[in-house]
Amino acid sequence: MAAAGGPAGGGDQAAAGGNRRLKYVSLAVLVVQNASLILSIRYVRTLPGEPFFATTAVVMAELLKGATCLLLIFLQQRGAVRQFALFLYEAVVLQYLDTLKLAVPSLIYTLQNNLQYVAISNLPAATFQVTYQLKILTTAVFSVLMLRKSLSRLQWLSLLLLFAGVAIVQVEQGQGGRAGSPGAAPQSYAVGLAAVVVSCLSSGFAGVYFEKILKGSSASIWLRNVQLGLFGTLLGLLGMWWAEGAGVAARGFFHGYSPLVWGVILNQAFGGLLVAVVVKYADNILKGFATSLSIVASTVASVYLFGFQPRLPFVLGAGLVIGAVYMYSLPKAGGPRRPPEEPAAPLPRGVEPADSGFLPKPACKEKGS
Repeated sequence: MAAAGGPAGGGDQAAAGGNRRLKYVSLAVLVVQNASLILSIRYVRTLPGEPFFATTAVVMAELLKGATCLLLIFLQQRGAVRQFALFLYEAVVLQYLDTLKLAVPSLIYTLQNNLQYVAISNLPAATFQVTYQLKILTTAVFSVLMLRKSLSRLQWLSLLLLFAGVAIVQVEQGQGGRAGSPGAAPQSYAVGLAAVVVSCLSSGFAGVYFEKILKGSSASIWLRNVQLGLFGTLLGLLGMWWAEGAGVAARGFFHGYSPLVWGVILNQAFGGLLVAVVVKYADNILKGFATSLSIVASTVASVYLFGFQPRLPFVLGAGLVIGAVYMYSLPKAGGPRRPPEEPAAPLPRGVEPADSGFLPKPACKEKGS
């Protein structure tokens, strides 16, 4: 009996151990990606000398996201060029009304990406990381208003703690000095704070709007990202022409680019695709834990990289935010705990639903509604 049951039991234990390792590897990936993106943007935007044009970086990130999703769809079509082109023509061109639905979130995402550069250029990395968690509050409010979702008492309490923590951090930072590095571009705390608040509002609305579109259609997340990238690139170019057109024309599209800048663009472009893998193997509690760890990592790294000196009010406010993020991700009391494969929070841009795998669904199910 023992011999008969041994191999099966050993196989189950090996599979469980492999999934556990993947879960924590994906957790580490998310922590590194979240913290490194904020820190790297802050670093390259505060270097002495003429900075690169943020609007061109947004356009390049959109192009890379779209190219990656096109590659995934092409692989799903088994490399058949004709079938791949026909699928895109039917899904994007013939069903143009469905494609036009993505114009609204694409406009908001393009605005949000540009505002992120503005905010990080004017705020300490740790302060931005803490304040940017207000997107949880805005997402929750829009989910209740637009999707008729209900929140538990614990979640409402966590949102209050989140707001209180961010408020404490802002009061403390508003009273302290924020001198920039010698030779770097001038910084404005008010501009940075306004940019991050508007970015949180736009992130909440766009995320819920995008989730509503996903739930009303059988199209894959990768096709939706191609449609988003199409509008995002066009709107990004329009924003570049409006905000920095003269400078780009005079100095060139890639003015100020360096290997570090390309690293930031790649990190931003593929961050959402990395989250797709994280969501597949880690549950929502671990996602909240990863966000909390990334705040700690950003703060510690800011001390060494930028001379950031966290004082007691900042530590208190950041602690409230970290606790609130973790509390919000907990399952509702009395309800079944979601399995690791199912993300409980609204899907951010570039995240693949876990039950559909990493590659897109079959072509017959990818057409828009």
